[in-house]
Amino acid sequence: MYKQLTTLILALLLSSSSYAQQLYVGTYNIRYNNPNDEHEGNAWTLRCPPLCDFINFEQPEIFGTQEVLVDQLHDLSKGLNGYDYIGIGREDGKEKGEYAAIFYKKDQLRLLDSGNFWLSSTPEHASLGWDAACIRICTWGEFQDKTSGKKFFFFNTHMDHVGVVARRESAQLILKRISQLAKGLPTILTGDFNVDQTDEIYQIFSNSGILYDCYTNAQQRMAPTGTWNDFMQDSRSKSRIDHIFVTRDFDVPHYAIFTNSYWLGKSRRNISDHYPVMVKLSYSKNKTLQK
Repeated sequence: MYKQLTTLILALLLSSSSYAQQLYVGTYNIRYNNPNDEHEGNAWTLRCPPLCDFINFEQPEIFGTQEVLVDQLHDLSKGLNGYDYIGIGREDGKEKGEYAAIFYKKDQLRLLDSGNFWLSSTPEHASLGWDAACIRICTWGEFQDKTSGKKFFFFNTHMDHVGVVARRESAQLILKRISQLAKGLPTILTGDFNVDQTDEIYQIFSNSGILYDCYTNAQQRMAPTGTWNDFMQDSRSKSRIDHIFVTRDFDVPHYAIFTNSYWLGKSRRNISDHYPVMVKLSYSKNKTLQK
C-alpha cells in the first residue's frame, strides 16, 4: 500500500512538473466594434459570445488581442473566465482608441511588471509614427508562472496597415525594446503585423537572431488557411498576417489557425475578420529553432 501511494505521488509530481513547462498562448484580432458591421450581420453583440466561448474552451494561459475598444474590453472582461488584462487606449494612453490588450490567467500567471510604448519616434507619448495612417502601440508584460516559478516577457502589437516606413521602423523599435526590457529572458511577441510571411517586415523579425516564427518551427500544424478572412466564409489564402514569434527558449509542439464560426439563423458567420492563432509552447532544452 505504501509503495503504491509513493508511486502515485511521484506520478502526480511529474505530471505537475510537466504541465508547468507548457505554455498555451495566442493572438486574436477581434475586429473593432464598427456600427457598420451590423448591416452585414457581423455586429459585435453577436460575435462577442462565441468569441468568449472559444477562449473559455481553449483556455490559453495568455494571449494578445488587437483592435479592442474600451466597450469591447469591458465585454471581454465579463465574458472571459478567470482572466485579467493589461493595456491602454492608443489614442491618449488611457481609454481612447484601440487597445493591444494582453489577457492572462490570473490564477496561473503572476504579473511582475508591465508597460506600453508607441510605435513612433517618440515612443513614450501617444504619437503618430513616420508614415503611418494610425497611431500604433505595443503593450508588454513580465509574467511568472505560479507553479514553476519561470519568468517570461510577452509583447503584443498591431502594426500599421499603410505606412511601409512605419512598419520597418516599428519592427526595429520592438526588437530594441525586447532587448532592453527582457534582457535575455524568454520572450513571446504576438500581433497583427499587417504583412505576411513573404514581406520584408516579417524577415526583420525572423532573421533578427532574437525571435523565430512559431509556424515555421512548429512540430505539428493545423493551418487550413491564412489568418485574414474579411468575414468571408469561403475565403482561403496562404497569407499569414497574424504572427507569434518566440525566442530560442521555447519549442513549438503545436501551431493552429482556428476557423471557428457561429450560426445566425441559417447563415454561418465568422467570429472576426481575422482567425485566431494559438500555439502550445514548451521550454526548450537545446534552443535550436529555424528562422
